[in-house]
Amino acid sequence: MGERERVGLNNLSPPPGSKRSAKRRGRGHGSGSGKTSGRGHKGQKSRSGASIPAWFEGGQMPLYRRTPKRGFKPHRRTEWRIVNLSDLARVEGSGIDPDTLCASGVIRRSDRPVKILGRGELDRALEVRAHAFSASARAKIEAAGGTARIIE
Repeated sequence: MGERERVGLNNLSPPPGSKRSAKRRGRGHGSGSGKTSGRGHKGQKSRSGASIPAWFEGGQMPLYRRTPKRGFKPHRRTEWRIVNLSDLARVEGSGIDPDTLCASGVIRRSDRPVKILGRGELDRALEVRAHAFSASARAKIEAAGGTARIIE
C-alpha cells in the first residue's frame, strides 16, 4: 500500500471537470468569437472600459430630477398609533395597555408607540398605560376616576 499524499496549501487543486478554460476572444472568425469579440457592433457598450451606471439615462435629465419635489418628511419623527377615548370604551376590563388594545382589535399591531387622544367620553374608571397622552385625554381619564400612566 502506497503512502497517501497529505493535503496542504501547496498541492490543492479543483476536482477534474469543475473548471472551464476561459473563452479566447478576438482570435479570428473561425473561433466563433473573433472580429467584434461577442460585443456586437459599435456603440458605448462595445468600447473598452465601458461601465454604465444602472441609473444612467444616456445623458438626458434623469427621472429623479425631472419629477417635482414637494414637502418635507422629518427622519426622526415619531409615528404614533392613535387611540381615542371613544375607542377605549370598546375595550373590556379596567387595565388597558398596548397589548390589550392589540388583542381587542383597537390597533393592528403594537410595534409603534401608542398615544391616547381626547375625542369621546369615558363612562367608567380605567387604568390606562400608554406612551403618550394628550392633555384633554389625561384630564377626561382622571375626571372619570381613572389613572393615566406613561410607559417607556
